Amino acid sequence: MIICCGEALIDMIPSATADARTGFVPHAGGAVFNTAIALGRLGHETGFVTGLSDDLFGQQLAAALDQSQVDYSHAIRSSLPTTLAFVELSEGQARYTFYDENTAGRSLSPTQLPDLPEAAQALYFGGISLISEPCAEFYAALAEREAQDRLIMIDPNIRASFVQDEARYRARLERMIAVADIVKVSDEDLDWIIGGDTGLDAKAGQLCAAGPHAVIVTRGAEGATAVLKSGAVLDAPAHPAQVVDTVGAGDTFNAGVLARLAQDGFLSKSRFPQIDANTLRNALVLGARVAAVTVSRAGANPPWAHEL
Repeated sequence: MIICCGEALIDMIPSATADARTGFVPHAGGAVFNTAIALGRLGHETGFVTGLSDDLFGQQLAAALDQSQVDYSHAIRSSLPTTLAFVELSEGQARYTFYDENTAGRSLSPTQLPDLPEAAQALYFGGISLISEPCAEFYAALAEREAQDRLIMIDPNIRASFVQDEARYRARLERMIAVADIVKVSDEDLDWIIGGDTGLDAKAGQLCAAGPHAVIVTRGAEGATAVLKSGAVLDAPAHPAQVVDTVGAGDTFNAGVLARLAQDGFLSKSRFPQIDANTLRNALVLGARVAAVTVSRAGANPPWAHEL
């Protein structure tokens, strides 16, 4: 089992109304939610840890998880509202405005850590849930507690404009990176984490030295690069696609990577350090295929296994 740990929210997607004004349609979303949905659709046993509201939007999220066969029995339920993210699209690129005060997801604290099933071999973390407090400390504490026995993958998916206390956020990321086995970042994320004019491969190697066995850097249409702790560097091309929008692209890339690692038997704490470059490249290739389907249609709508 792969357990995704992070935010579930409602993306309010702009849509033209009958009188030609712009309205917003609620879509189930959130970076980690999207990854969980994609993994479920790819046929992998998937769990989800989040703060889930019992309001109408929380019910929409729960229904979407059910439809994609994701187990959310370890979610922390409450009557607090669901986080809303209003999306602005410009030439297919998404910008977000979050409404996240006192929500079910944000209000999690380290005192609420759930007991996880023994079947969980890997935990995945990411998104704005690593920024907003107190939930960010909930997820950091969960990663630190589980890192000894389970593979940890992190995608910080950094939104610098959302960070209110940069020093605390950077310190938390350092703690989580130190216990991670895999860190996935975009090229922009990597430049934010490690400043200066050093090349991406060198920065990825520097991040790798801080803890993870592998750092994966996505570069949009230029594909992805992985740097291993051994110093090996490998590249995988992007998969061709007619882009409608990029909502959920990185999230579903991560699902493809995790799915292929699980398929090849390397999604465990003991096996992953033994991975070879070709096996990891195959995981990046599947990640690119899954992401290509997602960007070819509106919103975060990951493919089912039969669509690949």
